[in-house]
Amino acid sequence: MILHLCGADEWTGADYRAPSLDSVGFIHCSDPGTVAIPANALYRGRTDLVLLEIDPARLDVPLRWEAGDPPHPEGILFPHVYGRIPAAAVVAVHPFPPDTDGVFRLPASLAQRHPR
Repeated sequence: MILHLCGADEWTGADYRAPSLDSVGFIHCSDPGTVAIPANALYRGRTDLVLLEIDPARLDVPLRWEAGDPPHPEGILFPHVYGRIPAAAVVAVHPFPPDTDGVFRLPASLAQRHPR
């Protein structure tokens, strides 16, 4: 399972195409253990985010695990989807608000199913 974070208004329930597909050629994703990294680095203060839970077996485009931009100091790799994400590959959508301290953490709905 991989995750993509986006604004709730960006997910329409149809095949998903992030702006990054045009700008860098892929859609940035994470896994349960890494999703807080980009969320806290790029989305501080946002309260309108959701996590698209994606089944990689349902993708019909390449999925590659690659370095982030910039590369993470610990060498963590992130999943990149090289094409649009079919609606059928999105198996769940989870609200992704920050905690009361403003920090993003994996939602309990995912943490229970995907312990680290």
